[in-house]
Amino acid sequence: MDPDAVAKAFVEHYYTTFDANRAGLVSLYQEGSMLTFEGQKIQGSQNIVAKLTSLPFQQCKHNITTVDCQPSGPSGGMLVFVSGNLQLAGEQHALKFSQMFHLVSNQGNYYVFNDIFRLNYA
Repeated sequence: MDPDAVAKAFVEHYYTTFDANRAGLVSLYQEGSMLTFEGQKIQGSQNIVAKLTSLPFQQCKHNITTVDCQPSGPSGGMLVFVSGNLQLAGEQHALKFSQMFHLVSNQGNYYVFNDIFRLNYA
């Protein structure tokens, strides 16, 4: 399967789900998965989703600017690097962000093994 097509489909699914129903992201992570969110490390699917659902805003919209990907390792994983803008409800200015995913193949299905998120302040 074309890595660029997989990355694009994953990114579309991830951010559409995040914007509509963050709790629905739980199936994209496993217990060994790790999220680093603004420097805070969180491990395990339930803990990751608890962090994402506890963020201090209810509504948001991700606007993706770039998606870059590379194959990762002999088992068919991939690195996906995303940059874009995050528009919070009621805020005039969007926040710039970067996010990196390490997707690992598990019997043909991908899950997020590593996820690193940072807001970009300039």
